[in-house]
Amino acid sequence: MRRPIGKVRVIAIAATICWTLFSCLHAAPKTLHVDTDMDNDDGLALLYLLKQPRSQIHVKAITINANSWSNAGSAINTVYDILYMMDREDILVGIGGEGGITDNGTILPNVGGYLPIIDQGLSTAGRCRYREAIPPGPGGHLDVDTNYGLRRQFLPQGERHYVPLKQRTSQEVLVETLSEGPTTILLSGAHTNLGILLLSHPELKKNIEHIYIMGGGVHSSNPTGCCPSGSGLSCTPAQCGNVGNLFSAYHTNPWAEFNIFTDPFSAYQSFFLWDSFASAVTISGMLTGHNPHKNKYAVIHPKNITVLTSDKPYGINDGSNPFFDNRTMPKFHLQKGGVHSGHVQRGIQDPFCLVPDGKGTCMDGYTKEVQNGGALIQVALLPKPNKDMTSTLKTQFDADYIHDLNLPKQTGRFNFESEFLHFKKVFYRPNLSKKILGKPVIFDMDMSPGDFITLFYLLKTPVELINLTAITVTTNGWANPAAIDVVYDVLHMMGRDDIPVGLGSYFALNQSFPPFHSTGDCKYSQAIPLGSGGRLDSDTLFGLARELPRSPRSYTAQNSVKFGAPRTTDRPELRQPLANEVLLNVFSSLNNEAGVTILSSGPLTNIATLLLANSSLHKKTKELYIIGGSIAGQGNLFTIPKNTKAEFNFFLDPEAALVVLKSQINITLIPLDITGQIPLSEAYLDILEKYEKTPELKFVHKLLSTTWMLHSQGGPYNFAQYLLGDPLAAAVLVNPQNIRTTFNEKKITVESTGDISTAGWTKVDKAGVPIRYVSSVDKKAYELHLAAVLNSHTQTAVVPSFASQKKQWGKL
Repeated sequence: MRRPIGKVRVIAIAATICWTLFSCLHAAPKTLHVDTDMDNDDGLALLYLLKQPRSQIHVKAITINANSWSNAGSAINTVYDILYMMDREDILVGIGGEGGITDNGTILPNVGGYLPIIDQGLSTAGRCRYREAIPPGPGGHLDVDTNYGLRRQFLPQGERHYVPLKQRTSQEVLVETLSEGPTTILLSGAHTNLGILLLSHPELKKNIEHIYIMGGGVHSSNPTGCCPSGSGLSCTPAQCGNVGNLFSAYHTNPWAEFNIFTDPFSAYQSFFLWDSFASAVTISGMLTGHNPHKNKYAVIHPKNITVLTSDKPYGINDGSNPFFDNRTMPKFHLQKGGVHSGHVQRGIQDPFCLVPDGKGTCMDGYTKEVQNGGALIQVALLPKPNKDMTSTLKTQFDADYIHDLNLPKQTGRFNFESEFLHFKKVFYRPNLSKKILGKPVIFDMDMSPGDFITLFYLLKTPVELINLTAITVTTNGWANPAAIDVVYDVLHMMGRDDIPVGLGSYFALNQSFPPFHSTGDCKYSQAIPLGSGGRLDSDTLFGLARELPRSPRSYTAQNSVKFGAPRTTDRPELRQPLANEVLLNVFSSLNNEAGVTILSSGPLTNIATLLLANSSLHKKTKELYIIGGSIAGQGNLFTIPKNTKAEFNFFLDPEAALVVLKSQINITLIPLDITGQIPLSEAYLDILEKYEKTPELKFVHKLLSTTWMLHSQGGPYNFAQYLLGDPLAAAVLVNPQNIRTTFNEKKITVESTGDISTAGWTKVDKAGVPIRYVSSVDKKAYELHLAAVLNSHTQTAVVPSFASQKKQWGKL
């Protein structure tokens, strides 16, 4: 795995070496621009940087790389909160952007860096050629986005946060910083942002004083191990001498290091412009002329290094390399038959890279030492030992890092709990013992913005009608796994901390990879934009999630061996439940006569997975309401034009959809034919505004108003007007008569052969399964019904907002 202390060294040395030099005491501060992927170790490094004397190191700006170890919505708010804690809200912050790269290689303004340059088109949606090496769940994005569940317990929450259309982009911030004069750039993630800048703004190269890079592996030993010859893919990796650390892709590429691998072509642009580079530790000398001999922390030697971006034979056209394949002229005017023209690794299961009973042959992202060519750069080979021989800390940096973080100067103002005089964690659990509860309901959601309106509706419906028993979330839909914290916040707001929340599947059925099932293919989820109008906005509820009260519950990495953790937690009460556990617990609690109702508003992965493992459970499912499919065959995959008939939820896991339809469960389908006929309107916003608002209606009104404003801007927000389709299914479940629902029945099936151009098609077929579906509703009656439920004073919010929490806790 990545070694946290290594990356911290990269940043720290450059910032501290001037302290020992009298000549630096009166020099102007050096400007530093940090480009980071906000992995957990990056947060520690950023804290260390912010501790340095501002008279020597001026951290001007931070840009976030969004195609590596973190997701944009979580990363940007984490940076804002660290800066708030450290009283450095003057620092510019940039992330993302909706620009693209045309087919002929023209780089449009504000390319977001969500995709590596080789795969960047005109959208933020795309395949995960390199990113699929990073697990989306534990051990990967989920633990990074939540800092192993610690972020919400520690970091305070300031006023700055992601706001759609107002967020500064990475390219804007880079251009602004470099235009102001000489700047040192620190890269501690993939090089996409800087690579794009160097290609699109070559005139700014003159203002880059130096580039420090955390990445590559030249003479390192693989920290995650490898398999001995002849052992196949089922062995337990052991220590070996190869230089890479792609623990999830070792069988195809044992040479690359994560930061370089996630965008090799961008790394290549950086390497061949500058003569200083560090691997695993930083280079010293930001304030000493970049002299490697004065490095306080590392043994540094010059090496001729190149970055491999493709694999031999060069000049082939096998469909793997969009720079060259099917082109008369290579993209970016690259050389025909040159070092970029070979096979480009398609993913961590690329058959081209596999050798039976041997180590992988692909070297994409390998920082290789060469005799001829390449660039002469400084490589940090060894950490220098601690001069204090009596210390238990082995390296000099270890000792200095701890010492400097403990200095009283420029210390953090407070953490989350110490900021408030009367802070207290409170759990709200209603007393339902004297109520006759309605039908038990499980809500299976993918945490899209519309799902949260549905959740409010379900929590507002009297428990005598429905009893929201549990929530399960799928994370191969519109939001990343860390968005589960927003679910906890809504439940806390509504006084329902008693409702269990299960974390579900990260991949569609049969899309995870052996032997590392924590990784998998984004074959279907590639359709969801990573930026605006997609996961960035889902993860943050268009920037509004931070207005919700903060729940005492949140995702935690506390786990046990039984559930895949390396060790069993000593705090089992903190463990994040899994979707299958929650579902099974609900089913087992029912008597033989009762049945549970399930409402699904995302891909059907969780339900299909449970059915495949427990085929008899359909007998305990009374009814299943599904938002998905398209009876008339009109699709909504705006990011995959060649697929004209699929609806998103069925497309995101077509195999799961087919399993569920064939399950003999009593199903009611709410298809795109109906949900697509209920767009948001300005007139409906006016109606909501006139109601006497409950806190929950106020929040929903603000959410809908935000999406309406964004929809009016067009572009990535063309489809932001359809949030009312999700809660329609809940209204059909609760009271179909109120909204004048009519039903029909047809025999249907789902296309699930794996062909992207037809995957997820809902076909009317005589050999299909008879399914009841909603054929019409009264739009006006539905809108008024939804507003009335949200405005009801029954089961209203217990904690209206985060602002109300701060007042209750008493701000210092």
